[in-house]
Amino acid sequence: MRLLVTSLPDPASVNLRDRLLEAADWSHEGEYQGRRCHWLRDMLMVSIDRLHLHLDHVDRVVGQEMGVHIDEVVFLSKHRAASGKPTLTMHPIGNFGKADYGGKEGTLVPASPSFLGGLLRTLSVSASGLPFEVSYEVTHHGPFLEVPTTYVEIGSDETRWENLDAAKAMAEALLSWVPADGPVVVGVGGGHYAPRFTEVTLAKKVRFGHMVAKHVLDGKADEEVLDIIGKAMAASETRSAYVHKKSFSRPEARRIGDLLTDAGYDV
Repeated sequence: MRLLVTSLPDPASVNLRDRLLEAADWSHEGEYQGRRCHWLRDMLMVSIDRLHLHLDHVDRVVGQEMGVHIDEVVFLSKHRAASGKPTLTMHPIGNFGKADYGGKEGTLVPASPSFLGGLLRTLSVSASGLPFEVSYEVTHHGPFLEVPTTYVEIGSDETRWENLDAAKAMAEALLSWVPADGPVVVGVGGGHYAPRFTEVTLAKKVRFGHMVAKHVLDGKADEEVLDIIGKAMAASETRSAYVHKKSFSRPEARRIGDLLTDAGYDV
């Protein structure tokens, strides 16, 4: 069962929920926290009056209340960036360092490479023609869960969060995606947005799990680099990395590649 979580204080989250309800014939059975639950195929959608960043173990809590086993979670969310650039994004979650925005310090939530890649590919079609860029973001923020979790977002400011066309495109992708295929890799390098990993997913048979931005590794000693990327691999169930070499200096890209290869990982 895949749990879709709507956060009522988040206008983009509510927009996405409403477009999903319009796009398919959901059944309405039972309540969670006094609000109607929505069911479709293998999906359960609930609405919660708290921001999702603080909903640790929401899969367990909702599953126990509703008497179902939740295998995976998708948070419907807004995205905020200073640029205000219109974007439709998705990403795994967790913290490589401090937990400033929910979750646990230095702890990752399992990624969902088949869902992540499949959704990106479908969204690139359903959002075609819209003035929104479709892109991965690298792994960041909470909450903390123990099942595979993905954030899907409309951004990047309040003028976009209630855009109906953007939400319709994301809703269509959420309802019609098919699992991605290909080997699973952890993305290493780049910035907060991940256009290179996005391009590779769309062009090749490959699935990205967690993605580690360059700044996470900057200034880190060898053992710290291996620990960070090793955690990302474990939480993605892979031993392979895709290193975005052009985002590093040549010596740094070589160092990271050699570290991973010497540790027995595939690069």
